[in-house]
Amino acid sequence: MTHSGPRAQAPDASATYVFAVGRDTRAMKTADLTGLAGMPGGERVRLLTCGTLTAVVQTVPAADFTDEVWQLRLSDRQEIERYARAHHEVVSAAAAIGPAVPLPLATLYHDDERARRVLDDEAARFHGALKRIAHHAEWGVKVYASHAPPERQDPAQNRPVSTGAGRREAPAAGAGLAYLNRKRGVHEGRERRREEAMNVAQSVDAELREIAAAARRLRTHDAAPGEQRVHTLNATYLIAADRTDELMRMTTALRERTGAQIEVSGPWVPYSFVGEV
Repeated sequence: MTHSGPRAQAPDASATYVFAVGRDTRAMKTADLTGLAGMPGGERVRLLTCGTLTAVVQTVPAADFTDEVWQLRLSDRQEIERYARAHHEVVSAAAAIGPAVPLPLATLYHDDERARRVLDDEAARFHGALKRIAHHAEWGVKVYASHAPPERQDPAQNRPVSTGAGRREAPAAGAGLAYLNRKRGVHEGRERRREEAMNVAQSVDAELREIAAAARRLRTHDAAPGEQRVHTLNATYLIAADRTDELMRMTTALRERTGAQIEVSGPWVPYSFVGEV
């Protein structure tokens, strides 16, 4: 979240919430934003001209976006998701009009003039980001490897032998060594499968990067209890619109060749590739 402007304001003070920034084109200036709800409690979503840029903004109650309020909101999953969905809805609408740089959730300025000054000062960076993402979309790719079933232990290999009538049975000769060897083999097999799965993930990532304008590796997720697969790649790619079919063909071929589970999601507004703006 990004806050800009004074923290302490009158209870009825308002602030300018900025969702996204695009070029000051005719399409953007004449865009119909009717029907976009925006942030809860805010006024209508509107356009704000900032020199060579046009921002999609909303006047909101400043008291709803103080640091204290946001700290409380972050602890309420349903509430923060409600705000995140509202933010994303407006950003997606802006991106449908033309290239638009999405700003982080809760980007606020004291008023329209303050927003204009800041955006105008950063115009070069915004135009750089807009050029980078124009006619591109973000696609997420996740790769999973299946858990191998546990190796079964041969009961005969650890079968006890009799030491005589009335005496306790003792393990067969060499049983302890055989057990350790089996354990070592299981461990080595597990490590070998993990290495193979990681090599597959690296191969998938390398091939997808060849058709991507940019790419980012993200943190993989731990397996959920009972889940029979391991998350080996979590990445996002900036793909040109005219290469979408190529992306689909490539992921299909990679599934068939590697046997890995590959999930593709998108297209998304390229949040991951706009840089620090």
